[in-house]
Amino acid sequence: MITLYTWTTPNGRKVSIALEEMGLAYEVKTVNIGKNEQFDPAFLAIAPNNRIPAIVDADGPEPISIFESGAILIHLAEKTGKFLPTDAKGRATALQWLMWQMGGAGPMFGQMFHFVRYAPEKVPYAIDRYTKESQRLLGVLDKRLATTEFMAGDYSIADMATYPWVAAMLGALGDELRTEAAPLANVDRWIATVGARPAVERGMKVPQV
Repeated sequence: MITLYTWTTPNGRKVSIALEEMGLAYEVKTVNIGKNEQFDPAFLAIAPNNRIPAIVDADGPEPISIFESGAILIHLAEKTGKFLPTDAKGRATALQWLMWQMGGAGPMFGQMFHFVRYAPEKVPYAIDRYTKESQRLLGVLDKRLATTEFMAGDYSIADMATYPWVAAMLGALGDELRTEAAPLANVDRWIATVGARPAVERGMKVPQV
């Protein structure tokens, strides 16, 4: 059994989507970041960076604790042999797009959302900086999806990692992110395709709070 420590954020839903797609049995432990439960000593023993998601995989000789969503997705893909190619070129393609999300889209989208919606005072420089970078990243994704159905060719953990973030950002800040020069038609097609997968629909409802 796998225990998933998560909350209702795009990062958390990456892993619940993967668990559903891979058909793995898991239980959910909520970590309410609005109540600072991520600083609980018991959770810090699993995730020392005090961030969700994290898992404990007890399906082996000894339990394995993993934090960082990208590391979790790679572990689950290798565990099941699903959604991560084994050939060198296919694996590299999937992993580079996974790392694109981890190092680019996720952090930049998060900063944009914070400064546009939650910062106690408007900081025009920050709003402009992170909006432009988020627009650029969506343009990169749209250009990629003009040539392939999914981010790495076949559906993979890269799509699972990226979908919750893109869907959330365009749902909340679509007016700010879309431009005449970048209508994001390919991204919209991909969102509809990925979002219609039954496992994605189930994963996006985790956790139930």
